[in-house]
Amino acid sequence: MNIIREIRKQPFSNVHVDHQPGTPILEIDNLTVRYEKVTALENVTFHLHPGERVAVVGPNGAGKSTLFKVIAGVLPPNQGKVNIYGYGPDGHICIAYVPQRSQVDWQFPVNVSDVVMMGRIGKLGLLRWPKKKDWSVVQQSLQVVGLGSLAQRQISELSGGQQQRMFIARALAQEAELMLMDEPFTGLDINSQEDILTILDELQKRGVTILASTHDLNLAADSFNKVMLLNRHLVGFGLPQEVFTTNRLIDAYGGRLRLVDSEEGFLAMNDTCCDDEGTGHDHIH
Repeated sequence: MNIIREIRKQPFSNVHVDHQPGTPILEIDNLTVRYEKVTALENVTFHLHPGERVAVVGPNGAGKSTLFKVIAGVLPPNQGKVNIYGYGPDGHICIAYVPQRSQVDWQFPVNVSDVVMMGRIGKLGLLRWPKKKDWSVVQQSLQVVGLGSLAQRQISELSGGQQQRMFIARALAQEAELMLMDEPFTGLDINSQEDILTILDELQKRGVTILASTHDLNLAADSFNKVMLLNRHLVGFGLPQEVFTTNRLIDAYGGRLRLVDSEEGFLAMNDTCCDDEGTGHDHIH
């Protein structure tokens, strides 16, 4: 996927939607999405408040990416409503979408600061040149994620963890209040995952609401305030210990899940092989 095409999913309108005071940052009611005859999401209802950090988990085809696209306003639902601070997604510049790294053309000839500056387009307007203040915001955003010294590096030269941090910097430059992260930990080593989680800690302190999909149930339980268990319908939403029960996990994963008792607790093995993200199992204590 061309990185510019991915950025163009963000709203560029100079007519920005105001926020209705006292409303949830995200409110989804009876959301249903269909692709031709296939139902991707069915009757999904939940809401988030500012500063919450939620992991979205479920098997392949559960509708995680579809959910993010609807919230970002790039995919219309067949029924139900999605409100950001009391209004529909269109016109909001407070929503940042961090795509899966596998969906981006990393050979596209742009450097790190160029990509981060793309986060400013919603505030600048599509045809306006960035000013000194905008470049200052870009540099500050890169400093927050530890990429200040790599501002002029071509994106193809970044490691997987650096690529993910670059997209987070873009969201910071956008001054996003709601961040949608599609599989941000996939393919990263433990140290890179820890770096991302440390940055998410800082974002949460700033009041940024984070919705991140992951196949790692253990990471979801240990590093997120709430979890959403999804398989086209909402299987569970709340505290990890309340959602990750045997019955709910079996409901979400069906016959593809085996629960194995180990010294560390229950190990949930997802029997699907060679999925899109290259993983064949999920786990949770």
